[in-house]
Amino acid sequence: MDNAKQELSVEVARLYYQSDYSQQQIASQLGISRPTISRLLKYAKEKGYVTINIVDPFADLDKLAYQLKEKYGLSDVRVVLSPKDDYASIKKYISKLAAEYLEETVRSGDIIGVSAGTTMYEVAKRVTSQNVKEVEVVQLQGSITHSKINRYASETVSILAEAFQAVPRYLPLPLIFDNCNIKQIVEKDSHIKDTLEMGIQANIAIFTVSMVEDRALLFQSGYLDEEEKTILRQRSVGDICSHFFDENGEICDKQIDNRTMAISLNTLKEKEKSILVAGGEHKVKAIKGALKGTIANILITDQYTAKRLLE
Repeated sequence: MDNAKQELSVEVARLYYQSDYSQQQIASQLGISRPTISRLLKYAKEKGYVTINIVDPFADLDKLAYQLKEKYGLSDVRVVLSPKDDYASIKKYISKLAAEYLEETVRSGDIIGVSAGTTMYEVAKRVTSQNVKEVEVVQLQGSITHSKINRYASETVSILAEAFQAVPRYLPLPLIFDNCNIKQIVEKDSHIKDTLEMGIQANIAIFTVSMVEDRALLFQSGYLDEEEKTILRQRSVGDICSHFFDENGEICDKQIDNRTMAISLNTLKEKEKSILVAGGEHKVKAIKGALKGTIANILITDQYTAKRLLE
């Protein structure tokens, strides 16, 4: 009797769990009652013929975040579940998570520094109106280029300022000057000086990372000659706020960097919250360089990028 019951319970379990039959369908096929099917399924579980494993993708995200914190010495890591391993999907989900992070982080009296880039623009659009006071939002890098590519620098500042009921501070200057002497003269202007100083004082900085490639904005901006582009292709893995860095997060060309109108990478390192929002297979080298160089202390990314950063 027991053997017959065991065999029947296994058969019922196979039909229910592997073939996706309903209990009523199994009852009709085997010519026994539905309550009996239910009892046989329970019996199969009790005997260990059936084991159920629940895979929680969010638990895996927590594990990835912890591993990234340990590996790169970060103060916080947030990993979002992206349904696809493609850049458009990843950017959508990390932008949403970054917006939520800002909403829970920003308090009255904070100064938020923000970089240019389409990722930052997507973050800004997703931030909902917050009940805070005396917040200021400042642009961390110049925004004027000869390229037709829109980096949404001023738009991002404006949208974030509206969401946080803040005063927007813009930096309507070239990304890179023709020479460092011109840059030094411009920096002495009282308005520009005040804006740059506010960027230094910002306790929160949020930014993304760009790759070094011919289609990149800075390569199409008209500020770099062919020799400089070649140097950057050979030495750099990416840029943050227009500062090109190598695989260890170190500035790879001082002459170009001295002409760059943006908050310095060293200043970003000193922020209370230096938030890097980035993902995608093509950006892994750049993200690794930024993390090795401790440019960011907080990372917001997706599970695919997280796994690659741990390899």
